[in-house]
Amino acid sequence: MLQQILAELAPTKTTLVAVSKTKPVHKILAMYEEGQRIFGENRVQELVEKEGQLPKDIEWHQIGHLQTNKVKYIAPFVSLIHAVDSLKLLKEINKQAAKNDRIIDCLLQFHIAEESSKFGFDEVEVKEVLKGDSFKKLENIRIVGVMGMATFTSDEEQVKLEFRYLKQIFEKLKKDFFSAQDSFKEISMGMSGDYQLAISEGSTMVRIGSLLFGNR
Repeated sequence: MLQQILAELAPTKTTLVAVSKTKPVHKILAMYEEGQRIFGENRVQELVEKEGQLPKDIEWHQIGHLQTNKVKYIAPFVSLIHAVDSLKLLKEINKQAAKNDRIIDCLLQFHIAEESSKFGFDEVEVKEVLKGDSFKKLENIRIVGVMGMATFTSDEEQVKLEFRYLKQIFEKLKKDFFSAQDSFKEISMGMSGDYQLAISEGSTMVRIGSLLFGNR
C-alpha cells in the first residue's frame, strides 16, 4: 500500500506523513525498510518511546493536540509540530527549543471544520499573534505553514470547501506575514479518508494512518 500511495502523491510532490500512532515498532520498521522516513504520532509518551527504539534518520512529526507541559520531552528531536494552536504553546516550544540549541519547525493549526471539538486558531486570533511583539521575540521556532482537519462527513463538497478555506488562509498569511520566507510553504491537510480531495485543493502534506497500517 505504501508504494501505491507514494506513486499517487509523486506527481504533486505531496509529502506523506505515515501516522504510526498505536502501531508497534516492528510495523514502523517494516515501513522504514520500504523507504518511508516521516512518521507522525499524536501522544508524546508514545513518540518518545518509539524515537528511542527506531533509526535516527526518521523524521518525527507531532501531529496531535500538544499540551505545553509535554513539549520538553520532544524538543530534543521532533522535526515538525503540526498542531500549534496558541501563542502560549509557541512560547513554550521556543523556550524548549532554545534549551536544546535548536530551531523547531511549526505549523499553525486552524479550526476549519464544523465540529466544535477540533482545536485551532481562527484568522483574527492568528493575525493578532503574528503582529504582536511576543511573537517577534521567538527566535527558536520557524513557522513553515498551516494545518487543518476537515469535518468528518461523507459530503465531499463540504470537505472541499473547508480545505479550500485553509488554502486561502495560507495564501493570505504568506502575502501578509511570510512573503520573504521560502520555508513558509506547507499546507498539512488530508487524512486516509479525504487525502485525494485535500491534494486537489492544494495540500502539500497528507497524514495517512489506517490506509497504510490497517485499522486499529
